[in-house]
Amino acid sequence: MTAHSTPSSMGQFAHMGTYESVADIFTAFRPVMHAMAAAAGPGCEVVLHDLSAPDPDLSHTIAAIENGHVTGREVGGPSSSLGIGVLHNQGADHNAFGYRGFTSDGRQLRCSSVYMRNSAGRIIAALCVNFDVSTIEQARALLDGLLPKAPSNSHDQPNEFFGRDLVAMMDAMVTEAIREIGKPVGQMSRDDRIAVLTRLDQQGALQMRKGVESIAARLGISRVTAYSYLEEARNQDAEEAAGYGSAAYGLPN
Repeated sequence: MTAHSTPSSMGQFAHMGTYESVADIFTAFRPVMHAMAAAAGPGCEVVLHDLSAPDPDLSHTIAAIENGHVTGREVGGPSSSLGIGVLHNQGADHNAFGYRGFTSDGRQLRCSSVYMRNSAGRIIAALCVNFDVSTIEQARALLDGLLPKAPSNSHDQPNEFFGRDLVAMMDAMVTEAIREIGKPVGQMSRDDRIAVLTRLDQQGALQMRKGVESIAARLGISRVTAYSYLEEARNQDAEEAAGYGSAAYGLPN
């Protein structure tokens, strides 16, 4: 870890320290990763992602991994769904702890992620811990006959999706967005489909290669229609934001 003054661009992240290369991070944290995985057992996956490239290929970010069988990934494997949004907004504090994740086969994980920056404030790596709680859920189900309910503030916490590749990961994201609507695609209205597209846009899924085409196919609409819905939703969000800003300052709108 580099010990030097922190530029103003780091702001709120100054207390975390900086690293000048992923190699430095690997050297410092590889033994820690092994220790964490050994202590927590085979259900605890620990992953180091290399995000240092100017335009990282999210299909191949894993630089080191322990207990990769938890999500079915290995060195050279992909990021999760959260990686897309993180790189899209480097200025925010993306560190998150104890949030829910889901494997491509539906197992629930308890996850934490810490993002590491260089002296310029740019995110260059992520250290993530993903604990498989599916066996705990089964034990709890045997005790009380109920699956664990989502916490009341679950909408304030991120959901993370994992897959063997980006296609599987995006498919899981689309499935969850459709599930949140609460009805089959065939029964969805125009507004329902716009809501799904908006949700996936916020999660960064549309930035993935052929993201719009894949999502449109799942929603049973054309690529052109999907773009039209998306533009409408974005314009509405922009208008609402502008209206709020005007109201906040007592300006006419």
